[in-house]
Amino acid sequence: MSLTFPPGPLSGRAPETVNYRIDGPAHRLLMQEFPRRVRATFAGQAVFDTTRAVLLHETGILPQVYVPQADIRAGLLRPTGHHTYCPFKGTASYWSVAAGGQVAENAVWAYPEPNPESHWLRGYAGFYWNAMDEWYDEDERVEGHLRDPYHRVDVRRSSRPVRVRLGDIVLAETQRPLLLSETGLPNRFYLPASDVRQDVLQPSSTHTVCAYKGTASYWSVTADDRKLTDAVAEDRRKRFRTGEYGYLPMSSTHPHDELATWPFPEVTTAFAALKASEAPNHEHRNTVASVELLM
Repeated sequence: MSLTFPPGPLSGRAPETVNYRIDGPAHRLLMQEFPRRVRATFAGQAVFDTTRAVLLHETGILPQVYVPQADIRAGLLRPTGHHTYCPFKGTASYWSVAAGGQVAENAVWAYPEPNPESHWLRGYAGFYWNAMDEWYDEDERVEGHLRDPYHRVDVRRSSRPVRVRLGDIVLAETQRPLLLSETGLPNRFYLPASDVRQDVLQPSSTHTVCAYKGTASYWSVTADDRKLTDAVAEDRRKRFRTGEYGYLPMSSTHPHDELATWPFPEVTTAFAALKASEAPNHEHRNTVASVELLM
């Protein structure tokens, strides 16, 4: 997201602290080679298997993988009459994927006659991520989307004291948070699960996926005669080691003194942004308490 989302150079609001100017359209495209093997399956069959995929970086949009049409199993594709128009890329034609008695409608698109300034799209096709059953980066299954090579996540142990409150009720307090820095987003604190009040948590059926962190499970908070739905997130699928204890988060949309959080699944985890107004447009940003940074 660092290239195409603020303050990235290909975003709709480029940074001011530069000594250059991009003379071009406000909506920018950049195609780059993806360096590894990529596969997608549907109904138990490989739809494509390629070492020649590319990522298309596009202003305000997550990078989209495009695959050489020659590397797609043509026998699984069914052309449809569906078409869409993009002023930056051209008119797209669509195909459905049919395999094992199942059909993914209009799951694949391509630009047979792309705009002259986007001529390098010719011969490539894009796939709707959720239309396929499984995606693989080399031999590792990928959830959410392929990772942006310009997006980075760093986690550091911290001794800064943090307190989370709902009104006058303290929901969590710690002096051993993790501080997460993620490209294009404000720093966020993650609180150890043992420093969060477990008696106010009720499990939820909600789950969300982050391509960089994993799959998160949620809890609601009930305190002070209020119920905050899906306010706490946890993930026990540890992608890498960050410490010997787990972490839990809370969330809020108050523009000034409440915290905003969303899941961080490298560990059993939680985090809080100091201002919801600084938070990105995540679908699970919703409710909660105030947070105090005590130093």
